[in-house]
Amino acid sequence: MLRNLDLAKILFLDIETVPEEQKHDGLSPEKQALWEQKTAYQRKEDQSPETFYDRAGIWAEFGKIVCISVGFFDTNAPNNKQFRIKSFAGEEENILLQFKHLCDKHYYLKSHLLCAHNGKEFDFPYIARRMVIHRISLPKILNLFGKKPWEVQHLDTLQLWKFGDYKHYTSLALLAEIFGIPTPKDDIDGSDVARVYYTEKNLDRIVRYCEKDVLTLAQVFLTFLNKPLLEENQIVWLSE
Repeated sequence: MLRNLDLAKILFLDIETVPEEQKHDGLSPEKQALWEQKTAYQRKEDQSPETFYDRAGIWAEFGKIVCISVGFFDTNAPNNKQFRIKSFAGEEENILLQFKHLCDKHYYLKSHLLCAHNGKEFDFPYIARRMVIHRISLPKILNLFGKKPWEVQHLDTLQLWKFGDYKHYTSLALLAEIFGIPTPKDDIDGSDVARVYYTEKNLDRIVRYCEKDVLTLAQVFLTFLNKPLLEENQIVWLSE
């Protein structure tokens, strides 16, 4: 049951991804052909593989991670009510190695959990696939091989909101709005990340956006538990 969960044992996370190359013509001819095959059923009739390439970041085979932000409740704070947020950003292999080290050192027990919004469909498998591509061994909490469904240590606020309904996707922003959770107003959203990364070369801006999503994720999860939201003085931004 949700109400019996120990908040201090949950790692909240969000990732930001971009296409592996800035432009479609940066791919090898072989990769271009595979991209055309992969997206054949997603593209509209008048869309070419080249014009559709700005969406490549959503596929682990054609994208890469530029930021993983995490948040956790500090067990040393009164009532576990200090929420600490940090990020791993920059070169993808280093991001993945740092995230693996965090999981191996602090989130390795059966009682530990990962939490993300749409994490089961996107964040968790994306991280795992990119680790495999980089020949990085998976941390226990991401390794699903041989596990039964009830042994998987993953929480997903999208799945919690669905209550068994498979028909609809509900964004984290929409949940925050209907739950009355105050969220920072950013000047970018997920569709802007590739442009900010490749054209503006402003990784810090992406990190801030990702970290704010992690805070919103934690606030949404607290709402599911019917617990008070975090106040500003309870939030620690470790990247500052």
